[in-house]
Amino acid sequence: MTTLVTGGAGYIGAHTVRALQNAKRDVVVLDTLERGNKKAVIDAKLIVGDIADQKLVAKICRKYKVTNVVHFAAYKAVGESMTHPMKYWQNNVSSTLKLLETLQAHDISRFVFSSSASVYGTPKSSPTTENEPTNPESVYAETKLAVENILRSLAIDGLNSVSLRYFNAAGASSDNKIGEDWTTSQNLIPRVMRALLDDKFKFEVFGNDYATPDGTCIRDYIHVEDLAVAHVKALEYLESYGKTTVCNIGTGKGTSVKQLLEMTAVVAKREVPHTIGARREGDPVSVYADVTLANKVLGWHATQDLQSIIQSAFTWHSTHPNGFR
Repeated sequence: MTTLVTGGAGYIGAHTVRALQNAKRDVVVLDTLERGNKKAVIDAKLIVGDIADQKLVAKICRKYKVTNVVHFAAYKAVGESMTHPMKYWQNNVSSTLKLLETLQAHDISRFVFSSSASVYGTPKSSPTTENEPTNPESVYAETKLAVENILRSLAIDGLNSVSLRYFNAAGASSDNKIGEDWTTSQNLIPRVMRALLDDKFKFEVFGNDYATPDGTCIRDYIHVEDLAVAHVKALEYLESYGKTTVCNIGTGKGTSVKQLLEMTAVVAKREVPHTIGARREGDPVSVYADVTLANKVLGWHATQDLQSIIQSAFTWHSTHPNGFR
């Protein structure tokens, strides 16, 4: 029994590969390395290739006796998706269809999908449940929802899946071997770390006049190691004959930008240089997860708090200012 991890050389994918290995599972990684990094895979079996290469995927399935798949391989830059929409539809949806076709031909019936809370758009309320209407506000989010819908329809063919709607993945591995590259990430915590450690980088908080206790936006930050474990739990659920479903993966707690900066100052023992700018168009005021379903159905719970996230990120970026390069 082998788990195929597509996009396993990426930030979240690499952490999930390790979580699967820690659970004593055999793993094989398929990644183009266009945006992933070979070093992030560490000692897992890595095959460089594309999920749309059906002959290659078929060969992997046969050679490694693949029984289930965790699917990360996708482009994920929201801004880029709005300027290059065809690129995102082809890579995130069309290629996934080819992957799914190959998997079905090899009777692989368990599939965990890396989705996103961005499918909700701006939720009407927080905490946000899985019953919140979906309203994607970017091409990236539309591609994630499209794959969710494809997977929902394929349940009739016997392909059972769990789509994990991530909130804000952050942090680095506890042993400091894997983390995020701040030069390619638009996520808040890598940008905060860069403001601390790179004198040339200018960090701007987008608005401090929101209707929140301190005026800054509120988000749900989930430690990437907790997120990785959620994929293992999703596979266990499917192996126990669980049916196709979607689950939010977050902490269920909202943290404001100001609170995040304050915690970072405690961890780093110095203030984070920043300026206050205007609001950024499209930013929701407050978004955090209701994780009741993941707790109940997957038996999964977040275990690491904001301080652990920031401490691991600070340690990683302090020692790897250029990522893996």
